[in-house]
Amino acid sequence: MTTVADPTQADRTLSARLKQETHAIHDALDSRISALSPFLDREHYARFLRVQLRFQTATAPLYERDDLQQGFPGLLERSRVDLIEADCRDLGIAEADIEADRAAGRAAAIEGGQAVIGWLYTNEGSNLGAAFLFKRAQKELGLSAEFGARHLAGHPDGRGLHWKRFKAQLNELGLGEAEQEQALGGARAAFAFVREAVEAVMA
Repeated sequence: MTTVADPTQADRTLSARLKQETHAIHDALDSRISALSPFLDREHYARFLRVQLRFQTATAPLYERDDLQQGFPGLLERSRVDLIEADCRDLGIAEADIEADRAAGRAAAIEGGQAVIGWLYTNEGSNLGAAFLFKRAQKELGLSAEFGARHLAGHPDGRGLHWKRFKAQLNELGLGEAEQEQALGGARAAFAFVREAVEAVMA
């Protein structure tokens, strides 16, 4: 007897919900960045780095929080803010611009409650998706994990496994409906923050 999958039994995990309900805003952001040709040359790529610096600076304090480290063991080691700053200096971005981007990142309005989970999800997801960007940075711009593209390089354990561990930790938080809504709001706010940074720095 052949059984038919019940569509009502779809993946109901928090990670799946975050992916599904931010899909449209995520796609729109990717399309906008792509349209601005971040890999056209190193000058265009430097603008892309500045967007990343703003976002990594905004999220960096979350990686240092004791409560979040308890829910996500190994969280502190996942932070990429130092890597992106090094990349910016490799590309010769002026210190005044670096400081301006840091200030913009520190000014990010990250709400309390479980909204921080959505910001973490958005940042960690961007690391998974960086594999394609890393290849382009290497092939088209001559950059590497030691120069200019440190923050795009994969984790030594592999991107897939690194992401799988994060998703497992995320899904084990056991957030209730109201808390999940807060996390979703945080993820949407994170994507909106990056979009604003793109328009400010790359456009």
